[in-house]
Amino acid sequence: MKHIIAIILSIMVGGQFLLGQPANFVWNTQSKNSSESMPCGGGDIGMNVWVEKGDILFYVSKSGCFDENNTLLKQGRFRVRLLPNPFEEDKDFQQILCLNEGYIQINGTDSKIYIWADVFHPIIHFEVEGKKSEIELYYESWRTEDRQISKKLEGQQSSYKWAVPKNVVTHRDSILATDCDLTFFHRNADYTVFDVTVNQQGLKKESESLYNPLKGLTFGGRISGDLVFRGNQQGIYQGQNYMAWMFKSPKAKRNHHVQITLHTAQSSLEEWIKGLRQVEEVVNLKKDKKASREWWKLFWQRSFIEGEGVPADAIRNYTLFRYMLGCNAKGEWPTKFNGGLFTFDPVNVTPDTPFSPDFRKWGGGTHTAQNQRLVYWSMLKSGDFDMMKSQFDYYNRLLHTAETRSRVYWGHGGACFTEQMENFGLPNPAEYGFKRPENFDKGLEYNAWLEYEWDTVLEFCQMILETERYSGSDITSYIPLIDSCLEFFDQHYRQLAKQRGRKELDGNNKLVLYPGSACETYKMTYNASSTIAALRKVLETYGHKPEMLERIPDIPLRIVNGYKMIAPAQIWERVNNVETPQLYPVFPWRIYGVGKDDLEIARNTYYHDPDALKFRTHIGWKQDNIWAACLGLTEEASLLMLKKMANGPHRFPAFWGPGYDWTPDHNWGGSGMIGMQEMLLQEVDSKIYLFPAWPKEWNVHFKLHATQNTTVEVSLEDGRIVDLKVFPKSRMNDIVNCLEN
Repeated sequence: MKHIIAIILSIMVGGQFLLGQPANFVWNTQSKNSSESMPCGGGDIGMNVWVEKGDILFYVSKSGCFDENNTLLKQGRFRVRLLPNPFEEDKDFQQILCLNEGYIQINGTDSKIYIWADVFHPIIHFEVEGKKSEIELYYESWRTEDRQISKKLEGQQSSYKWAVPKNVVTHRDSILATDCDLTFFHRNADYTVFDVTVNQQGLKKESESLYNPLKGLTFGGRISGDLVFRGNQQGIYQGQNYMAWMFKSPKAKRNHHVQITLHTAQSSLEEWIKGLRQVEEVVNLKKDKKASREWWKLFWQRSFIEGEGVPADAIRNYTLFRYMLGCNAKGEWPTKFNGGLFTFDPVNVTPDTPFSPDFRKWGGGTHTAQNQRLVYWSMLKSGDFDMMKSQFDYYNRLLHTAETRSRVYWGHGGACFTEQMENFGLPNPAEYGFKRPENFDKGLEYNAWLEYEWDTVLEFCQMILETERYSGSDITSYIPLIDSCLEFFDQHYRQLAKQRGRKELDGNNKLVLYPGSACETYKMTYNASSTIAALRKVLETYGHKPEMLERIPDIPLRIVNGYKMIAPAQIWERVNNVETPQLYPVFPWRIYGVGKDDLEIARNTYYHDPDALKFRTHIGWKQDNIWAACLGLTEEASLLMLKKMANGPHRFPAFWGPGYDWTPDHNWGGSGMIGMQEMLLQEVDSKIYLFPAWPKEWNVHFKLHATQNTTVEVSLEDGRIVDLKVFPKSRMNDIVNCLEN
């Protein structure tokens, strides 16, 4: 009987899944502009797709396409028009995101359009079927000439941010049309913002040994199909001038197929062209379509959450956002927190950014660790371990650069990774400071927010260790990274102590973590709780540096208004931002929480710390929903989750933001995913806690992952667990039903 109920639930709950398949997301009217676009992608390709005034339009982004200034450039905008036009009216119109198989279908009068990205090859397919029609395809580019970057706000799209040097431009693309195809590409010069940054930071002698992903990088692609080139047109879209290359089918047909092949390589132009051809040569439309759709089906089988009633929209948005993350599953580069692959015309985000579609705040090649981590923590419980590799490899590639910083600046070992870091491993040059005192420590950022903030890399070290605990992943290649990151803190802070006096440890033989930083918020700290928790947890999980673990001080506590709570640090000089690092020992470090000792201390921090209360919100990268869940505060967690995962301000409900960053705000979505997962399932000392912060009146059905290659699938109906599946079965003994407490 229970099994039957569970099957019925899987069919009916929230309309989100049908027999384990995510439901289609459907629009029945056309869109006004790119802000009403729908995401579509696969592999490392993202598209914003919409239909406007009968035209099908889509932006194309590909991971890793950084120009000389480290702006993440789009591949262009594509416009397709059918003749006769089946979308002249909305009468029969449908735009469908077919989540289960990862493609978009657009229906019009007697015609169907299919748009999809090959998961295993960097290729986009555009297919038309239905009554006989001609098609017109326009490739629209706003990069047809060098474009001056204005100072201050527009510079945010690049690594220069608000410190754009004179005459810095976004260089034009090369666009070459033949009678039947079009090749487009952007090729970086040898001298880039990498060289500017190296010189600024006193590392010119080391430059040849440092990782440089920008020099000679070439990216673009080719459009091919049964098409004939018909000339150029000029136009304006969302206030931006563009040039269009127009192609048309030679005759009307029932079926059309256009292929957009993309390629990125740090090579000569000749080698890039050769590589592009090699990608084109492996195409097998039928086989590739089957493989890509099968990948997406398996992706949804890894994990899911489905629900009805009050949390239905929030749960749907969880699913939609996870799809967006899945579009970069095969990417060499991590998914960017500030829009990922799905940014659109910036004037539709905020009117004070009337810039090109390439614009996003907080840079294209700049990876801010506090933000990036929130994109990736959820992938443990969702079972998307393969998608975490790009973030881990990002740090691994930069290990030598981070170790070089420690050696050159301070003469000791270990890897110093800064908080706001370029894709070549050095601090963002604008944040580092072009106007610095001549004698200021070259290893430090001359920046009130970022100085001494070095500990966020430890979260990625912990993620690496957790993937081994969850899935048995081979993490051998990352062990030097973990070891070096820990070694930096040991060597650097012992050195600083000896520079201040005779002893390198305090009176209790503990490290003195001063000067430090508790996130960007509490500055010039003495023994920040977030740093102590990070070092302690990583060392405990790592298990190879017991002598260093002995040197880590205790997490500082304090009493405020009679309540014992976690302190941000023992001492700090000032408060700069609105983070709450005194709750980091709860998450991500899980030293306090459900099933842990001293839970009341952590709850006091959540309820009574004056700054925690002042900073509390659901917006952007805020983590209050996560902490409430980890502390078993059901009412608080559910209210914050509903706010955080409510529909965003744009037509596609998972396009949140801009929050503190940009739209779509991926750390908004990521923190929402983490919080929802923690409400449903937590693991403490090998015990798996079910529904530790989930309202028992909210029906839900989920499948999530735990350590030891464990999956848990369970249905909650009317306050009762009606079906529970644990694999392997041996872990059924570890289940704790929090609804019974």
